Amino acid sequence: MSAAPSTAAAKLRKHKGRKRVNAIALTLSLAAMAFGVFWLIWILFETVRLGLDGLSIATFTEMTPPPMAETGGLANAIFGSLAMVGLATLIGTPVGVLAGIYLAEYGQKTWLGAAVRFINDILLSAPSIVVGLFIYTVVVSRFKTFSGIAGILALALIVIPVVIRTTENMLSLIPNALREAAYALGTPKWKVISAITLKSARAGVITGVLLALARVSGETAPLLFTALSNQFWTADLSQPMASLPVTIFKFAMSPYENWQKLAWAGVFIITIGVLMLNILARVMFKNKH
Repeated sequence: MSAAPSTAAAKLRKHKGRKRVNAIALTLSLAAMAFGVFWLIWILFETVRLGLDGLSIATFTEMTPPPMAETGGLANAIFGSLAMVGLATLIGTPVGVLAGIYLAEYGQKTWLGAAVRFINDILLSAPSIVVGLFIYTVVVSRFKTFSGIAGILALALIVIPVVIRTTENMLSLIPNALREAAYALGTPKWKVISAITLKSARAGVITGVLLALARVSGETAPLLFTALSNQFWTADLSQPMASLPVTIFKFAMSPYENWQKLAWAGVFIITIGVLMLNILARVMFKNKH
């Protein structure tokens, strides 16, 4: 008879211990979340406050100004960023998606798939400045000039591994039952991939593309070694081309107030652009899984 009360007391002690551990873990988790959210909100607040102060119609219509000028904008830098980021995404996305399809559907147990996956992991974790130096050595130094083309190639090399990883992961989440059902009906593998697995993973793949787009939108180091910068408007990709990240870097480090205001305006434009892309993707694909 005495064993039952002692067993109940032991269970009660274990329950109380688990509740204490749970309370401690929950408190630490909430504290960590609050710490991260605090800095995020502060960064966004400063970006909005200082960015709006530098925004005007001239920001989108005039070229980057000289120091202490009364007028000036970021039109050439905005165009350069849109051109290089857009073309880099157009180049890198098909390569990344096709490579991700190969790794998920064909190369799971092959030596080539393992080698591609290993190389992609290295590229994914490599600092972007290494990519910039590589393109500088291969393209810029050989053609003896900085250029928008070199910047596009550098950004594309950053886009590709991100898209490969997300595409492979999203396709790997598709149940094999869907593939087997299609094979049982005599559907060829290429049709299964294009009409079933890739379509089912479409939202995740596009999310990966947007992640890559968001990453390259703020890259500065690769463009310093490839596209460099240009104070004037140019659509010639064979010449040095301005970009928002490089302009922000140059203007933010300067002692001139007009440049600093434009730097914050550029930060605000990049932040809002990436935010709008993510909102658009969520709205378009929230019911398409």
